[in-house]
Amino acid sequence: RRPGPPAMTVMPPTSSPRDDDPRQDAPVPPESERFLNREIQWLEFNERVLEQAIDERTPLLERVRFLSIFSSNLDEFFMKRVGGLRRQAAAGVSLTYDGLTPTEQLAAIRCRVLPLIDRQARVYRERIMPALEDAGIRIRAYRDLDAAQRARAKRWYRDQVYPILTPLAVDPGHRFPFISNLSVSLGVLLRRPGESDLRFARLKVPDSMPRWFDVGDRTFVWLPDVLTANLGDVFPGMEIVRVLPFRVTRNADVERDFEDADDLLEHLEQQLRERRFAPVVRMQVEADPDPEIMAFLADELELRPEDLYETRGLIEYRSLDVIADLDRPELQFEPWQPVTSARLTDPDKDIFSIIRQGDVLVHHPYDSFDTSVVRFISEAARDPNVLCIKQALYRTSGDSPFIADLIDAAEHGKQVAVLVELRARFDEQRNIQWARALEDAGVHVAYGVVGLKTHTKIALVVRQEGSGIRCYGHVGTGNYNWKTARLYEDFGLLTCDPEITDDLIDLFNYLTGRSLQEEYTRLLVAPVAMKQRFIGLIDREIEHRRAGRPARIIAKMNQLQDHEVIDALYAASRAGVEIDLIVRGFCTLRPEVPGLSETIRVSSIIGRFLEHSRLFYFRDGQSDPVDGTFLIGSADWMYRNLHARVEAACPIRPRELRTRLWAILEIYLGDRRQAWDMHPDGSYTQRDPAGASTPAATSGTHRALMRAMLGASPITLEQITAQLASAVVTPAPDGAS
Repeated sequence: RRPGPPAMTVMPPTSSPRDDDPRQDAPVPPESERFLNREIQWLEFNERVLEQAIDERTPLLERVRFLSIFSSNLDEFFMKRVGGLRRQAAAGVSLTYDGLTPTEQLAAIRCRVLPLIDRQARVYRERIMPALEDAGIRIRAYRDLDAAQRARAKRWYRDQVYPILTPLAVDPGHRFPFISNLSVSLGVLLRRPGESDLRFARLKVPDSMPRWFDVGDRTFVWLPDVLTANLGDVFPGMEIVRVLPFRVTRNADVERDFEDADDLLEHLEQQLRERRFAPVVRMQVEADPDPEIMAFLADELELRPEDLYETRGLIEYRSLDVIADLDRPELQFEPWQPVTSARLTDPDKDIFSIIRQGDVLVHHPYDSFDTSVVRFISEAARDPNVLCIKQALYRTSGDSPFIADLIDAAEHGKQVAVLVELRARFDEQRNIQWARALEDAGVHVAYGVVGLKTHTKIALVVRQEGSGIRCYGHVGTGNYNWKTARLYEDFGLLTCDPEITDDLIDLFNYLTGRSLQEEYTRLLVAPVAMKQRFIGLIDREIEHRRAGRPARIIAKMNQLQDHEVIDALYAASRAGVEIDLIVRGFCTLRPEVPGLSETIRVSSIIGRFLEHSRLFYFRDGQSDPVDGTFLIGSADWMYRNLHARVEAACPIRPRELRTRLWAILEIYLGDRRQAWDMHPDGSYTQRDPAGASTPAATSGTHRALMRAMLGASPITLEQITAQLASAVVTPAPDGAS
C-alpha cells in the first residue's frame, strides 16, 4: 500500500462556542439577513434549468428535453416542498431561518412560479415550436391536420386508444371519481339533446398510451387533443358543450412515524397507499379555462384559488421526452461513450489485483461505470475466493445488474448483506420489490437505522487471500444505478486501504446491527460526526490563515443549506480564507456580502450531465495545493444529510489521484460556458464566454472533461493525470466523436 498523507486531525465537536473559537471574533447579522429562503433559491435553480431550453447554443432536441426537466423538477417541488409547507401552515409551525412563515413562503412561491411557467410557455410557442418546424418536426393541433393525417389519427385512436377509455359520469348515482397524481384528464360538460341541464363527466387520458402520435412525416398531435376531437364516440348521442383538460398534483409529503413500526416494509406500503389519496396541492389547466368546470373541480378537489395554475403552453411538458428522443443525432448532444480507466484495461488482471496495486478513482460518466463499479460487484459475485459482499442500495435501476449479481452470489453460498433504503422518495415501490426478491434468494436484507434514511453509497467485499482475508471497498457519490451513471456526474473510489475498509466494516455493522459506533479513522460519517468534522476542517483553515499559511476551501455539492456550516464558512471568510462553492442547486448562503462573506464565491454549473458529485477540498496550509485534503462523499451540506441520514465521505489519499481531482476543480472553476455566478441577493448571472482565456473555458466543463478522457489512452495513471491536467488547452483528437 502506498503511503498517504498523515491522518486528519480535526477539532473536536462542540455543543457551545469555545472562548477561543475564531468564529466569535466579530458580531454577525441576524439569521433573517444571513440566510436566503430555501424554496425561492430552489426556484432560482430551476430557472437556470429553464435557461438551457432558451439557450440556442444547446442542441434543439436537448432544449426540448430541458423543458421536460424543468416541469419534472417543478412537479416534485410541489409534491414535496409545497406539500410540506401546507402541513406546516396547518400545524402552525415554521421551520425556516429566514423569518418567513409557511403562509408567506407559499405566497412567495406562487409569485415566483407564475412568471416562470409563463416564460416556459412563451419559449415553447415562440422559440421551440418554430425551430422544430424548421427542422422538419411539426407539432399540430388536431384541427390543423390535413384529411389524410386526421384519418390516420382517427384510425389509431379507434384501434389503440378507444377500447381502454373509461368515461366516468358524476351525478347523484355516481360519485366524483378519484383523480390520480400527475394524471391528465378531460373535464367534460354535456347534456341530452333538447335539455338545458348540464352534466359533468371525467375522462382520464390513459397513462399506458404515448402522449404524442406521429400522423406521418414527423408530424405529432397530442393525445388529449385527439380525445377532445372524438368525444362523440365516448358519449354517443350527447351534446358536448365544453371541455377542459386538467392535471392534478398531490402532496407527497406524507410521513409516518417508523419508530414503532413492527414491520417497516408493511408500514411503508401503507404510507404509499396514503400518498395516493393525499390532498391536491396544484391543478394545471390551459389558459382561459371554462369557469363552470373550474368551479366544479375546485369544489370537488377542495382547491383554493391559489392552487390553480393556468398556462398558454402545455399542461404536461414531461411528455415532450418522446420528441426529444427522436432519432435526429444532429439535433442532440454528441454521443458520449464512457472510457474505461487505463488502470482497468488489462485483460489478464482481475479487479482485485488491480486495486491492490493502488486506489482507483473513477469519474462518471467520463469513466465507465460498467467496467469499474459494476465489474467490482460482478467479479466479487463470481470469485470463489470472495466470502462476503455487502452493499447499500438507495436507488437502482429497474433491470439492475447489481440485484442479479447479489442474488447469484447468495445462491452460490456467499454471505451477502444488502441495505435497501425503502424510503428513497418516489422509488419506494421499486425498492420494496427488490428487497423481497433479495430476501427470497437468501440475501440478508436490512432496512437501515430507525429514524434515519440510508443515503450513503458504499460496498464492501471480503476476500480470502492466502492464510488471511483482505477487504475491498467502494465509496461513491452517486447511486448504484447503471443507467443514471451514464447521465449523472459522480465520483467513486475503489480501495483496499485497511483504514478505509475497517471503517466500512464498522459502518455496515452500524447499518445492519445494533451499533453505537461513533469513531471512524478515515471516513466522515453522518449523523454521528460528519458535520462536526467538516466544521473542524473549516476552522482549521481559519487557523492556517491567521498563522500566515496557505488557506483555501473549495466545495462542490448539489445544495447548501445547513445554517451551522454556513456560519462556519462566514467565519472563515471574515478571517480572510478564500472560499469557492460550486453548488448546482439551491444555496441559502449569501456570498460576497461586505463584512460577512466577502471572500466567498458561489457558482452553479447546469448542463448536459447532472452535477451530482460532492467533492470537498481544504488547502490545509500546504504550499502545493495538491497536498491539501480532498474528500468525496454522498452528503450535501444540508441539515437533512448531516442530521437525518446515514452518509459517508472518504479522503482521497494517493497523490496522483489528488492531482487529478485538483485538475478537475480547476476545470469547474474556469468554466465560462455553463457556469452561473451567484449574487448576495440570491440571483444569478451566467458567465460571459467572451472573457475566457482557454478553449475549454469557452466550451464548458463537460466538453473539457470529455476531451480529457478522449486523450486518456496511455497505460499509466500518471499519463492519464497529465492528460487531464492539460485538458484545458488540448483539443479533442481529430475525428473524435
